[in-house]
Amino acid sequence: MNGNNATLALVLNILNFVLGGFAVTLAWLFATVMSAILIVTLPYTRSCWEITKMTLVPFGNDIIHVKYLEPKSAVENSIGSVLNIAWFILFGWWLCLGNVFCGISQCLTIVGIPTGLAHFKIAAIALYPVGQRVLPKDTVALIRQQFTEQQYKQFYK
Repeated sequence: MNGNNATLALVLNILNFVLGGFAVTLAWLFATVMSAILIVTLPYTRSCWEITKMTLVPFGNDIIHVKYLEPKSAVENSIGSVLNIAWFILFGWWLCLGNVFCGISQCLTIVGIPTGLAHFKIAAIALYPVGQRVLPKDTVALIRQQFTEQQYKQFYK
């Protein structure tokens, strides 16, 4: 990321925090702590922490699924799917709603529109967080490009 983009990301991250992003970050931090305390929900701790990071600094970062980073077996993918379904039923919907409400409230002003849109993106991920990782935007773009090239080569051999 060049200097201008980094400065813009910093300004937008501060704006996000001031305009109410701190409340959503606190909700995700609470979910992270609770999932670490309760033994049953320990598998969700990493996912909650990744999304907590994204809510704190949504600009300059992006979320990518772990399947792009490290291939998983069918069994591991199935476990992640079961965890995501349980997450959706127990926790995902209310954390998603929190992000949606924060996004709507931020979009009510011209200044808050970029941060509101970031919260809509996080709301979608809040529904099924297992297997998501937060990385710098440039890194995510490079990983997705490499993955697409590999898929293309396999398909068109």
